[in-house]
Amino acid sequence: MKVFRGLPNAEARAPCALTIGNFDGVHRGHQALLAQLRSAADRLGLETAVMTFEPHPREFFAMRAGDLSKAPTRIASLRDKLQSLQDAGVDRVIVEHFNAHFAAMTPEEFVERVLVEGLHVRWLIVGEDFCYGARRAGNIATLMEAGKKHGFEVVALPTVFNDGLRISSSAVREALSAGDFDHAAALLGHRYAISGHVIHGQKLGRTLGFPTLNLKVAHRRPAVSGVFVVQVHGLGEHPLPGVASLGVRPTVDDSGRVLLETHVFDFKRMCYGELVRVEFMQKLRDEERYPDLPTLTAAIERDEAQARAWFRERDNGAISATDRI
Repeated sequence: MKVFRGLPNAEARAPCALTIGNFDGVHRGHQALLAQLRSAADRLGLETAVMTFEPHPREFFAMRAGDLSKAPTRIASLRDKLQSLQDAGVDRVIVEHFNAHFAAMTPEEFVERVLVEGLHVRWLIVGEDFCYGARRAGNIATLMEAGKKHGFEVVALPTVFNDGLRISSSAVREALSAGDFDHAAALLGHRYAISGHVIHGQKLGRTLGFPTLNLKVAHRRPAVSGVFVVQVHGLGEHPLPGVASLGVRPTVDDSGRVLLETHVFDFKRMCYGELVRVEFMQKLRDEERYPDLPTLTAAIERDEAQARAWFRERDNGAISATDRI
């Protein structure tokens, strides 16, 4: 899969079947759309292409208004989004930088500069509520008219439902915020996870007797925060059980940096730089600020005990890394 930061240059442009969206989480609704995209591309002899945005348009407008609380929480990192798109068989992804210039394009400019000249689109599928152009002035009806004028077909995908409930990124965010990982999995088509390369931290966890694998979380408003029962993939043949904290670590850090810290039970090997995937199984509690390190240590001990008990109750045969090695 080829990834372009912005529109491809003239030499890299090729006729394509395209879809456009934020694709945060690449949930089952997205997957249905991507399956139709792949089918149409194969029928027409075209490459599949996805245009997505960074930052999320609502995040851009929230930052411009000076109120980040109006931005949606982020389900997936760009890394995880791209991996999901690749898994869905996408040939090329255009990560468009959403800025003031892009936001000011009229619907007509968007069609001519981006779709026709920039991407050579021949077939386009979007959700039935798709809007585009400045002030969201363009809609499905105007897009279909533009397609007739410029020679590309437009297909609108109806909303996808799960047990009568609409599948959407907003529904996934609500499930994750509530700690309902089973419902989130039903919407996503898989259990929720975050991947990344293990980075060096302050080594405080090691000092306290709970060494952690640290993953940087680039976005400031992740869809989950707190302390969780997790499984870690990528450190061996089987996933390893552990407990993880995702947040800003208010007791020991006032920088506001978001970090995912995972303590894998009885795991001793150094693995800096390795790519791992942390799968969320159960929420234990919200993140808290403690008055001192002894109080923090006691809380971590309780978290570990609860997480080990969670694995024992499910009798999955592993309550520490040594059970899997």
